[in-house]
Amino acid sequence: MAITTEDAAERGKRGQPGRADGRPPARSRLRREPLVAAAFLAPAAVGFVAFYAWPAARGAYLSLTDYDLLSAPEFTGLDNYRRLLSDDVFWNSLRVTLHYVVINIGVQTIAALLLAVLIHRLTRSTVVRGVLVLPYLVSNVVVALLWYWMADYHLGVVNELLDLVGVDRVAFFGDQAWAIPAIALVNVWRHLGYTALLILAGLQTIPRDVYEAAAVDGAGERRVFLSVTLPLLRPVLALVLVVTLIGSWQVFDTVAVTTQGGPVDATRVVQYYIYDQAFTRFDFGYAAAISVVLCLILAGVALAQLRLLRANEGADA
Repeated sequence: MAITTEDAAERGKRGQPGRADGRPPARSRLRREPLVAAAFLAPAAVGFVAFYAWPAARGAYLSLTDYDLLSAPEFTGLDNYRRLLSDDVFWNSLRVTLHYVVINIGVQTIAALLLAVLIHRLTRSTVVRGVLVLPYLVSNVVVALLWYWMADYHLGVVNELLDLVGVDRVAFFGDQAWAIPAIALVNVWRHLGYTALLILAGLQTIPRDVYEAAAVDGAGERRVFLSVTLPLLRPVLALVLVVTLIGSWQVFDTVAVTTQGGPVDATRVVQYYIYDQAFTRFDFGYAAAISVVLCLILAGVALAQLRLLRANEGADA
C-alpha cells in the first residue's frame, strides 16, 4: 500500500522514518551501503586471506625455522638467511634468472610493440587478434614439451631445418650457452600475442588527431613513432613491463619439464631452486627463506618501475 504525504508527515511526528514514495530515507540507505559492499567483497577477501595472506605469513614464519615437514618447526632465527649469503648455488640461480629475465623481457617487449603497431596500421580483424592470443591459451607445460621435442638435437624439426640450410645442429636445451635463451624464447612465443594485444589496446586510445597534427607538421613515420606513439604509450608499457617482469622472475614450469635445472645448473632458476630445496631435499625452512628474498626482490623492482614511471610523467608535465 502506497504511503501518502499525510502518512509520512504523521510518521515523522511520531519519530518513525518514512517517505512519500515508499523508499527508505537517504540516511538509512547510506548506513546499509557499506554492509552491501562488504557482502560483495567477502568472497574475494576470504580467497585473498586463504590463498595469499595466510600462506605468505606462514612462509615468512617458516623462513625463521628448521622444518622438514615430518617434525614440528624448530625456530632458528636468521640462520637460513645467513646460509643464503654463502650459498653459491643460490647466487648462481639469481644470475641465471636475471639472464632469463633480460632476454625474455627485452625480446618480448620489442617484438610485441612492433607486432601491435603493425596490426594497428594494417588490420582490425578480430580473427587475426584471436590467432595471436591462441598460444597464450595453451598450457605452459604443453608449450614447453612441444618446443622441447621440436628442438630435439636428433629428431627435432628445428634441427632438420638447420640441416637443410647447411647450418650445424644445435643442442638447444642441452648446451649451457643455449639452454636459457631457448627457454626464454619459448616463453616469448607463448606470451607474445597476449602482450601485443595489451599494447594494441593502448594504441587504440591515442587520438587520431594527434597523428594528423604530426603529419601536418611534416613528421615522418619514425619521428611520429618516437615522439608521439612511444610517449603516449608509456603508461601501458609500464604496466606490461611490471607484469612481464614479475612473471619472468617466477619462471618454473618450462624449466621443470625440459632441463630440470641442467645442464650443470645452467638453467637452475630461483623458482626451481626453491622447489628443489622444498620437495626434493625437504628443507622447507630454507626454501621459505629463498621465497621471502625473491618476494622482496620483486616488490623492490616493481616499486622502482612505478616510481620511474611517475617521475617521467612529472617531467613531461
